[in-house]
Amino acid sequence: MKNMTIKAALLVLLLGAGASQAADFKVGVVDTERLLRESEPAMKAEKKIEKEFSGRDHEIKAMMKQAKELQTLLEKDGGTLSDADHRNKERELAGLNANLQRMQREFREDLNLRKNEELAIVMEQANKAIQAISETEKYDLVLQEAVYRNPRIDITDKVIRHLAGDKADGKDNK
Repeated sequence: MKNMTIKAALLVLLLGAGASQAADFKVGVVDTERLLRESEPAMKAEKKIEKEFSGRDHEIKAMMKQAKELQTLLEKDGGTLSDADHRNKERELAGLNANLQRMQREFREDLNLRKNEELAIVMEQANKAIQAISETEKYDLVLQEAVYRNPRIDITDKVIRHLAGDKADGKDNK
């Protein structure tokens, strides 16, 4: 019986010590999607990509307009064209459509590749910002993905400000 009482007292003592250590444990959560949507580096990357791909986008739109005009011509004036002219216009339209589909596929692939490259750079910067904030404010654990996050431990705004260059901010002004 005495041995059982000692074990119970030891267990209570250990649990109490664990609870006091847990009270000092500091956790933060970051919303990665918000970082990739709202942070300054993410917005700069998006503008850079838009500028980089705007020429190809205009080229595709011009080709789409040309194909539509040719399609309209065939539908409208198809009866007045000679058989040879009609076949030539249909071949021209088919070639234009095939070229357009290829250009659109390549555009999407290249765009996705560039977006992934730029987002990787943004995430690298965000991870460095999270690490700097964690070290400065003595966080024990910072999670980037969570099913639920209590606004009290969400440090996304701090990371966004840090990425914008406001590194002196020690408080989260929500």
